[in-house]
Formats: sequence, structure tokens, C-alpha cells
Amino acid sequence: MEESFPMTGGDGPHSYTKNSSLQKAAAASAKSMLTSGILENLVVEHSSKMFAIADLGCSTGPNTFIAMDNIIEAVTQKCKIKGYCSLPEFQVYFNDHVSNDFNILFANLPSDRKYFAFGVPGSFHGGLFPKASLNIIYSAFALHWLSRAPQELGDVNSPACNKGRIYYSNAPHEVGQAYSLQYAKDMESFLAARAEELAPGGLMIILMPGRPNGTLPSQNSLGPFIKPLESCLTEIKTLNN
Repeated sequence: MEESFPMTGGDGPHSYTKNSSLQKAAAASAKSMLTSGILENLVVEHSSKMFAIADLGCSTGPNTFIAMDNIIEAVTQKCKIKGYCSLPEFQVYFNDHVSNDFNILFANLPSDRKYFAFGVPGSFHGGLFPKASLNIIYSAFALHWLSRAPQELGDVNSPACNKGRIYYSNAPHEVGQAYSLQYAKDMESFLAARAEELAPGGLMIILMPGRPNGTLPSQNSLGPFIKPLESCLTEIKTLNN
């Protein structure tokens, strides 16, 4: 069964809305690549009156609104380069887990938006849309989340048991392998679904964190924070028992 851990909703001090500046900055730094990718690779048809965009793993905003504006700006530029006198009507589908706070998302929709907005609750590890219905599929800082934790992690009889740790850095090789296998399954299901949903000539744009080949798990950007956080959580659990 898939696990669901959406970002913290609402607009309080601990909400995703107030704690996603890092993602916002990273997406902003990728804007030029996003624009050039659309201008160089997207196929726009003059006869098409509708243009559908999906943000998979949109969370609660406001980053998703900025991204959608950037995409529409680039598509508009592409249409003008092609010499089209009229623009298509834009539809934007905001997708995240069923338990995502869609209320705060839609409450904060920009009043000057240039698109029709829709909510699509559900896991992106399966199908979400009709075949060939999307012109651009976008996902930012969401695809690195697994659909579930590998079962072996909690099995004390498994060499991949990860007891006493919250991450796979500084863990046995088998733990990292279990995560890798789960991720391969998730990516396969994600890509299979998107292959059905993407229209001919469309684009899929993915932003996600990573680390260079040959580096250790502990050498990623979160590495220095994992051990102290792990110690704190372990101590809290001990105090509560």
C-alpha cells in the first residue's frame, strides 16, 4: 500500500507555504533552462485551442503558481515566434496526494492568472489523466519521494534492516540497495503513466535534487544535518517510552 506524507498544509509558521524558499530559489535558477527547453523542443499546433499543463506534486503553493506562470510565458513566446495570432486557452492541473491541503492551494490562486485551474488528487505513481491529454508535464522537488519505504527496513531479520537510523547514509550497503530498488520501481511506474498521458510533441520537465556519481550518501547537501537530527529523534523516542 502506498504511503501518503503530504507537505504541511495551512499558512502557519510550520507550513510548506512558509518553508519552501529553498525550492523557490532552485526553481528560479532553472527558469532559463525551462524557457529554452520549451522554445527549442515543444511542438505547438496552431489548430489546437486548448493547452494542458500538469504540475505533479504541486503541494500548497506559492511555488507552483510561479512555475505555471513561467511555463505559460514561455509557451506564449513560442506561439508568437511561430506567428500565431491567437493563443490557446491554458488549463493547469494541480496534482498531489489526496490528503494534500488543496483548500489553501486554491484559496491562494493568483487573481490575475491566465489559466483555468483544476485539482487532481492522487498519487503520480499511477495514471491520473486520459491518454495524450497533456502538453506539458512539470514536477519540481517531488519525484525524489518514494511511494513507500522499503519493507526490508523494518524487518529485523533482513540485512537491510535500518533500525536506529532515519536515513541510509552510514548504513549497510543492503539498506541503500533496498532504497535504490524501490526507487527504480517507482520511476518505472511514473514514467509508464506519463508516457500514456503526454500528447505528441509535448514535454516533460522534472526538477529534483541529486548528488554526483561516485559520492557517498552522506556527502549530499543534507548529510551534515542527518546525524544530529537522528540523535534528537532517537532521544525524544527514548524519553517518550
